[in-house]
Amino acid sequence: MTALPICIVGAGSIGQRHIEVAGLSERVELVAVVEPDEGLRTALAARGLPMVADVSEVPGHVRAAVVATPTPSHAPAARAALERGWAVLVEKPLTGTLDEGRALLAFAEAKGLPLYCGHHRRCHPFSTAARAALQRIGAPVGVQALWSLRKHDSYYGPEWRRSPGAGPLMTNLSHEIDLLSFFYGEAIEVTALTSSAVRGLAIEDSAALALRFESGALGSILISDAGASPWAFEAATGENPAIAPSTEDYMRFTGTKGALAFPSLTLWQAGQPGEIEWSKPLARVPGAPFDRVDPLRVQIDRFAAVVEGGSDDVLCTGAQGLAALEMTLAAALSARTGKPVARGALPGDFNGS
Repeated sequence: MTALPICIVGAGSIGQRHIEVAGLSERVELVAVVEPDEGLRTALAARGLPMVADVSEVPGHVRAAVVATPTPSHAPAARAALERGWAVLVEKPLTGTLDEGRALLAFAEAKGLPLYCGHHRRCHPFSTAARAALQRIGAPVGVQALWSLRKHDSYYGPEWRRSPGAGPLMTNLSHEIDLLSFFYGEAIEVTALTSSAVRGLAIEDSAALALRFESGALGSILISDAGASPWAFEAATGENPAIAPSTEDYMRFTGTKGALAFPSLTLWQAGQPGEIEWSKPLARVPGAPFDRVDPLRVQIDRFAAVVEGGSDDVLCTGAQGLAALEMTLAAALSARTGKPVARGALPGDFNGS
């Protein structure tokens, strides 16, 4: 198997995670890292990384790029990569606005090049297993999610992290929106309330959302970076070494024939013959354990396979990334206006701030 020559655009914290997994993967060869900041570029070059200042300096045999720049430059960085004829994986969120995202999707289609969005949670084995498990609980009725991790006070030291657009809605929510769409189908309407009562900043520290899905199912998400709890994806899975693990489920799905807790995949289903109804106890079926994986490593391997001509129904496509962005921005707009925001009603230039 010949390794796919790739470059990584952006060498900040998430870019360095992509650099790390590219170095571990047998499916890709890291040819260049694009980083305009001279100090960071020099420091990383001293570690032996193949650093360049601009996309134009990347060697011509590269075939794909991972864009890991700050969100406002996702669209121009991805477009520059597509102009070089590369397949592109863009970190989440896909772009800063819907207009930017739509233009980027159209450009990739015109070029005939793959465009994916880095919602890596899909690449966990328990995430793909959850889709199958949800088929066992009947027609979807509702989902409840709670993501609450208290970020340390110094997290909000930098000014940009205290400015509009940097709260948990725009920073953390898109992961939950995309994962729910992966499991449950697209959300089509959102109503949101926000609060900054704990930290007292210009941005929210907590938000409560109500969602309506295409199927008719309803959902709720409470998201906060001020409330200490064991309930969050990262705590439940131990995915992020910087976040203490808890192994506590943080999502619960209900259906007409039972319920499912995620990510443990604990299943509740009929415990007795006949109609499933509230006088009959449900049987608890523990979920099977899964091997731990690095989802970013799995994601880059899957991306390489697609670029080499394979197919994939797990990776987040550009269109799916755009859908997650739309509902995330819709939540921000709903919180501002105090009204529900439906799919298709969001101004194309709204950026959440």
